Amino acid sequence: MLMLMVAPGLGFASVVLAAERATVPQAFPSESTRALGLPKAPVTMVELSDFQCSFCRKFWVETLPRLKETYIKNGQVRFAYQHFALLGEHSFAAAQAAECAREQKKFWPYHDKLFESQGGLAFTNAKLKRYAHQSGLDMRAFARCLDSGKYQQQVEDETKLGLELGARGTPTFLINGQMLVGARPFQVFQAAIEEALANAATQNPRKPPPTRLASADERTKMNFEVSPSGYGIHWAELDEDLSIDGMIRAAKVRKAG
Repeated sequence: MLMLMVAPGLGFASVVLAAERATVPQAFPSESTRALGLPKAPVTMVELSDFQCSFCRKFWVETLPRLKETYIKNGQVRFAYQHFALLGEHSFAAAQAAECAREQKKFWPYHDKLFESQGGLAFTNAKLKRYAHQSGLDMRAFARCLDSGKYQQQVEDETKLGLELGARGTPTFLINGQMLVGARPFQVFQAAIEEALANAATQNPRKPPPTRLASADERTKMNFEVSPSGYGIHWAELDEDLSIDGMIRAAKVRKAG
C-alpha cells in the first residue's frame, strides 16, 4: 500500500538550491489548447499536476490567478499544464476527461471545473460527464471520447516523462527548465520568474541555455522529509529502486485515503 507523504515548507534559499540542482530540459510540448500566454513569451512555466491533488488545487486557487494578472496577460510568461497522474485511477480518468474537453477547445473551463469539484469520489465516470455538460461541451462527442480510453496512453506517457525528469510529487513546476516543487507562496514563484526573465534578457535568443537531466544523486536531495506544513504531495515509494514503468503501475492502482 502506498503511503501519502508531504513535503515540508522550505525557505526560499533552499528552493533556489533545489532548482539549481534540477535543471531539466523543457521537454513537454506547449500545446496552444493547454497553454496560457504568448507562444514567444521569454519564460515558459510548466505545471506537472494531478486533478486530485489538494496542493494543486491550492495553487489553482491562490497563485495561478496572480500569475495570470502579473505575468501571463502581459506576455512575459507562457503557462502550460501537463498531466502527472499519481493519485490513482480517478486521477487518470480526470486527466483523460480533460483531454476530451481539449478536443472541443474547452480544456481550461473543464480544468477549472475539475479543481472546483475536487473531493471524495468526485471523478467517477458519471460525474466527469456531468462536469462536461456543465461546461457546455458536446456530450455525445465527450462521452464517446471518454469511454474509448483514447487518451490513456498519453496520460501515462506524460506521467512517465515527469518521473524520468526527477519529479516525485505534485505539483511540480518547470520555469525555463528549472524545477520548483510545491504550491509555494506567490512570492517564491515571483522570485523564480524574475530571475528567469533576467536570464532570458541577457542570453543570445538564438542559443537556448544548456539543459540537462538531474542526476540520481541530485534527485535524491530533492526528495524532502515528511511535514504537516508541506507545500505538496510526495510518495516515498517512488524513491525506491523501481523502474519508471513500475512507478506508473503503482500510481495507477493507488487508492486515496
